[in-house]
Amino acid sequence: MSAPAPAGPAAADDSSAAVVSLYQKQRKIYARAVTGVFARWRWIFVWLTQVAFYGLPWLMWNERQAVLFDLVSRRFYIFGLVLYPQDLIYLTALLMISAYALFLFTTVAGRLWCGYTCPQTVYTEIFMWIEQRLEGDRVRRMKLDAAPWSFEKLWRKSSKQLAWIAVGLWTGFTFVGYFTPIRTLGAAVATLGLGPWETFWILFYGFATYGNAGWMREQVCKYMCPYARFQSAMFDKDTLIITYDPGRGEPRGARSKKIDRQAAGVGDCVDCTLCVQVCPTGIDIRQGLQYECIGCAACIDVCDGVMDKMDYPRGLIRYTTQNGLAQRLTRQQMWARVLRPRVLVYTAILGVIVAAFAWSIATRAPLRVDVVRDRASLARLVDDGRIENIYRLQVMNQSEQPQAYRFTVEGLPGIAIVEQGGLDLAPAAAQWLTLHVQIPHASATQAGPGAHPIRFGIERQGAPGASASIQLQEKSTFVVPR
Repeated sequence: MSAPAPAGPAAADDSSAAVVSLYQKQRKIYARAVTGVFARWRWIFVWLTQVAFYGLPWLMWNERQAVLFDLVSRRFYIFGLVLYPQDLIYLTALLMISAYALFLFTTVAGRLWCGYTCPQTVYTEIFMWIEQRLEGDRVRRMKLDAAPWSFEKLWRKSSKQLAWIAVGLWTGFTFVGYFTPIRTLGAAVATLGLGPWETFWILFYGFATYGNAGWMREQVCKYMCPYARFQSAMFDKDTLIITYDPGRGEPRGARSKKIDRQAAGVGDCVDCTLCVQVCPTGIDIRQGLQYECIGCAACIDVCDGVMDKMDYPRGLIRYTTQNGLAQRLTRQQMWARVLRPRVLVYTAILGVIVAAFAWSIATRAPLRVDVVRDRASLARLVDDGRIENIYRLQVMNQSEQPQAYRFTVEGLPGIAIVEQGGLDLAPAAAQWLTLHVQIPHASATQAGPGAHPIRFGIERQGAPGASASIQLQEKSTFVVPR
C-alpha cells in the first residue's frame, strides 16, 4: 500500500486560489462646491483663524513681536505677558481649558470644532477652493482626471500644485515665525541665509500642510485623528447632530416637481445624492450617524437648496437630537434639554479653570526668583566664628521695564547677607546672583546643628526717595554643621 501524497502547494488546485487584499482601495472624493448659511459660517471661521495665524507674527508690541516663543533666550512673549519655562503651569491651564471646552461643545452640539475651526478643515477648504478655481467644478475635475494628458491638463494640474506648495511654504514660514522673529526670518529667506533648523521646520510644516490638505484630506479625519474615535463617548441622545429625517424623507425617489408626493407614496427625499456629493469625507448622511461625519453641515445647505426648488419645507437634513427626532420634539423642547447634568458639570469645571487662570494672570508678580543652594559648600566656618551658607538666586524680570532689586533674609537671630548689593535687570531679563549668608556663632549654637528654615525677601527699589516694597519671599534652609 503506497503512502498518501503529502499535502502542499503542489497539491492545491490553482484554479480555486484567490488573493485577498488586506487594504481597501480608496476612491478619490470629488467634493461638490456648496453655498448656504453654514458654508458662509465656515468661511467666516476660515478668515478669522487665518487672519489671526498669518497676521499675529507681524504685529508689534513694545518694539518687539507681539507673539513670540523665543526658544533660544527661553522667553515667551504674548502681548504684555513675558513668560519663562518655569511658567509651564499656564500652558497646562490652557490645555485643560481647551480640553474641557471641546468636551462641552461636543456634548452640546457635536463636532463643531471639526466642522468649522480645525486646521485640517480650514486648510482643506482653502486647498479645495484653489482646486475649484484652477480645475473647475466637480464634473470638470472628474473629466480632467479621466482625460489623457494634454497641454491643458498639464498646466491646470501644475498650476494647482504650485499654488498648493506656495500656500504650504507660506504656512510653514509663518509657523516658524512664531519661534524666530519673523522679520529676521524674512530677511534670512531673502538673502538665502536660513539656518538648518529654520529650513527644516519650514519645509516640514509646509509639507505637512500640503500633504494633509491637498492629498490626504478625509483620510486624516477618518484614520489619523483620534477625536473621531472617542467622540461617541461625549455624545448622548440630547446632543445636537446633523441628521437625516427618515420619517419624512422615506421612501425616497426621483419625481417631477408637479407630482403630489403624498398621493404617489414617496417621501421628501428626491434621491438626488447631492448630500453625498458635497460631503468632504464621502459619506451618505442618510445612513445615520457615522464617525466619519465632521459636522461641516454642507449636506444641510445643499439639501435645503433642493427643498426650496421642490417647494418642500426645509430641514430634511438638519441639526437635531436623537430624542428630538424620535419624539418629534420642537426646537424649544430640544433646547430645554441642553442644561442637563453632563453639560452643567463640564460648564462648572470649565468656569473654575478659566476663573483660576484669569486670577493667576491678574495677580502674577512682576518678577520670579528661584533659590538654589550651592552644593559645593553646604556650610563653612568663617571669621569671628560665623557660619556661612552660599546661595545662588536666579532673578527673572517678568516686566518690560528695567528694575532694581535688593535682597533681605530672615529666620534666624542675627542672620544677614554679606556684601549686600543691589541688582539691576533689563526688561524681560534674567540673571544669576550669588549671595553669602552668615549667622553669628551664638545663633548657630542656639539653633543647633541641622537645616533650619529661612526666607529670602526680594525688594523692588522704587524711584529716588520712594520706599522699597517687598515683591515676594522665597523659602530655603540654612545648614549649621555639627
